[in-house]
Amino acid sequence: MQSIRKVTEDILWVGCNDRRITLFENLFPVPKGVSYNSYLILDEKVTLMDTVDASATEQFFENLEAGLAGRSIDYLVVHHMEPDHAANIKLLLEKYPEIQVVASAKALQMIGQFFDLDLSGRSMEVKEGDTLSTGSHTFHFVAAPMVHWPEVLVSYDEKEKILFSADAFGTFGALNGTIFNDEVDFEREYLADARRYYANIVGKYGMQVQGLLKKAAGLDIQMICPLHGPIWRTDLGWFIDKYDKWSRYEPEEKAVVVLYGSIYGHTEQAVNALACALAEKGARNIAVYDVSRTHLSDLIGEIFRASHLVIACPTYNGGIYPPMENLLTDMKALSVQKRTVALMENGTWAAASGKQILKRLEEMKEMLVLEEQLSLKSALKPERAGDLERFAGQIMETL
Repeated sequence: MQSIRKVTEDILWVGCNDRRITLFENLFPVPKGVSYNSYLILDEKVTLMDTVDASATEQFFENLEAGLAGRSIDYLVVHHMEPDHAANIKLLLEKYPEIQVVASAKALQMIGQFFDLDLSGRSMEVKEGDTLSTGSHTFHFVAAPMVHWPEVLVSYDEKEKILFSADAFGTFGALNGTIFNDEVDFEREYLADARRYYANIVGKYGMQVQGLLKKAAGLDIQMICPLHGPIWRTDLGWFIDKYDKWSRYEPEEKAVVVLYGSIYGHTEQAVNALACALAEKGARNIAVYDVSRTHLSDLIGEIFRASHLVIACPTYNGGIYPPMENLLTDMKALSVQKRTVALMENGTWAAASGKQILKRLEEMKEMLVLEEQLSLKSALKPERAGDLERFAGQIMETL
């Protein structure tokens, strides 16, 4: 049975949901699943915007056949060649041999890399500034390289004022029949996953996202149709502002996130004492995470949200506790910057993690490391209450 919805009178959502998937890109936990969005434009010429992941092939073709109601497909527009959107290209061309594939030069090259396909006479190479007319709809193509692959195009429908945004403005989480942002409480149900999706998938490419936002600012966009997550038809400015902040690496909120590693619980006890001290001084909504138990993608999402980070880490084999080292590596890889950081280290015979973490932070841009560091020997003792107070105080002064 098909599961399709109208986006406009002649545009259908023919996408699919995957709630069985556990790891997106075999890397990021997706407990709420994920959607693969595909759009069918029923004009004089029928156009399909992207396909879906191989896991949803059967549902996709049921949706497609129901939407077509006996018609064929003239154009397949490939915005992005990642397999979660392109896995069904070969099957689609076998089923509808008259299709013309519309894509960037790099995307056409990638199709040849993924599939044994002869596209001679069956493809149309497009670049920024090119258009495709399907009758009443005219699509303008805009290059969006490295958002987040090099071949990416987005397209703007002049008639409906829709931006088909590829992976930009996407989010983790399946769609539960409600495909529009105003049909859900997005901030409660999707924002954390949207932030986590951006930070981990696109976060490295802030400069390129800024470039796309500048191009989009020149268009009259009334709706955004991404390849994952809800379609935006209201409050576009609110979500675009989030993307603007994230891609400039500006903190979304003035907030404290405490990230700690603890082997036998002593560093954790010190972190709990710090959280109480911060709360006594007026800090609200403090978030505390054990880096050994919280997935890296969640930690990165929180780092993109908050202005202030506390990194509390024991020394391990003379170095940084491995889960914390993994986090620092990921922070650098994803271009984390412009954060205020307070450092707490621990060590029984030689507290050495602090200096090494500081060196790692110095490799990142515009990271303000607070002068007062808290160095523990095994455990935080009551006589160190004054040191803890000063450590918390400097955080609050900058907050």
